[in-house]
Amino acid sequence: MIAIARNINLRRRVAVGSTSLLGAVITLLVVGCGPTSFLITPVAARQPLQEEVVLRESLWTLHKVALVDVDGLLQNARPSSLLGPGGENPVSLLAEKLDRAAADPHVKALVLRVNSPGGGVTATDLMYQQLRDFRSRTGKPIIAVMLDVAASGGYYLACAADRIYAHPTTVTGSIGVVMIAPEISGTMEKIGVQVNVIKSGELKDMGSLFRRMGDKERAVFQGLIDGMYARFLEVVTAGRPKLSPEQVRELADGRVFLGAQAKELGLVDEVGTLRAAVDGAKAAAGLGHAKVKVVRYVRPLDYRPNIYARADSPPAQVNVVNLQLPDWLSNPTPQLMYLWAPGW
Repeated sequence: MIAIARNINLRRRVAVGSTSLLGAVITLLVVGCGPTSFLITPVAARQPLQEEVVLRESLWTLHKVALVDVDGLLQNARPSSLLGPGGENPVSLLAEKLDRAAADPHVKALVLRVNSPGGGVTATDLMYQQLRDFRSRTGKPIIAVMLDVAASGGYYLACAADRIYAHPTTVTGSIGVVMIAPEISGTMEKIGVQVNVIKSGELKDMGSLFRRMGDKERAVFQGLIDGMYARFLEVVTAGRPKLSPEQVRELADGRVFLGAQAKELGLVDEVGTLRAAVDGAKAAAGLGHAKVKVVRYVRPLDYRPNIYARADSPPAQVNVVNLQLPDWLSNPTPQLMYLWAPGW
């Protein structure tokens, strides 16, 4: 009987202790830590893009302007960090958004919001071709608006638009190509490490980071650069018909410009805000003063309250250490880029 009584008392103490602990946690969440909430929402395995209204000029209008974001580094791959892949493939995501805008008869125009220093040559050109194809098969005008940075590949994309808007503080330009080819041969000599390469031809390992680049392989790479640079000039000349090829080439030495300077030089059409670009899209679509809804295409739970909200998120950080790896560290092969990267 004594053992049974002790067991009952022990259970009571455990139950009381558990209740007290639960009460303490609830009190801490409600009172001590300020407003805290927990949301448990079922999410489907497939998460197609959903339309979200970020600006409504009238409750009754059916006319829409689609706001499509292009942010960050342009690459045909998911962004990566020390924590693994994250985010979405920019090429794939743009294609999905353009398909949604093309399929909706109420979307009368598209505002392309660019905030990017550029990226890979092929990824940039793929996205440019997607925009050109959207314009040709739908007849819907594209208005580009550039935010903080729309340089190199970012400007390349803007050249697919009917008109380009820039903020006064936008950094744009950087027309050109750069190749990043790391080399660690000096370090390897100091630590006594050697790499043996067996190859079928003299230039099979051209650009290797384990030895100095020779004159012949440098000439081959320069030929690639020149061809991609010529492609960039063609894109700018096509997008800026008021500029002659000679004028474009003069501006295409890699330098960057602020928005107002870019307008003076003919690289952009207007210096204005995002709202001005929306009005420009309405005018280009022949809507005049008609009221519209501005819509974005987002994944489920990716709520944004207005046209100034952006979809991108910063890379994960631990204290002050940025965990997003430069692509040349995670992939040390030579890379040809339409990229403005002054820190490299």
